Amino acid sequence: MIKYKLICKDCNFLFDSWFASSKEYEKLKKKKYIDCHHCGSKSIEKTLMSPSVLKSNKESKVEMKDERYKDIRKKINEYQKFIEKNFEFVGENFAYEARSIHYKNKKKSKGIYGLASKEELSELKEEGIETEIIPWLKNNSN
Repeated sequence: MIKYKLICKDCNFLFDSWFASSKEYEKLKKKKYIDCHHCGSKSIEKTLMSPSVLKSNKESKVEMKDERYKDIRKKINEYQKFIEKNFEFVGENFAYEARSIHYKNKKKSKGIYGLASKEELSELKEEGIETEIIPWLKNNSN
């Protein structure tokens, strides 16, 4: 297995992906099976990568305490609290509810959030229904 850091040439979104081999990556890229998780573009390239070096548990814990990590986690938690307070959670019915609002002009007192597969999000996008993907952190306070 090999892990590549990839970049979308259209929206500059960076993401990692695993492949069986470098040949497998080239084969999938040639067949245009690799797409951007953010915008759906097929214009994907490998970026410069540093070698992966195993770290001790102690080093990993120190990294997690990095201030930047804490700031990002704090901001994501703030977003989550705002969304939970101001939007209705529709669970796995997200695609259905989004279509109901879009096509039937179904009025909701709150916006919605929920779960959807990549395929469902792609279909919603094709139908002109705007959605956004955000990272969702589990509550580890227990």
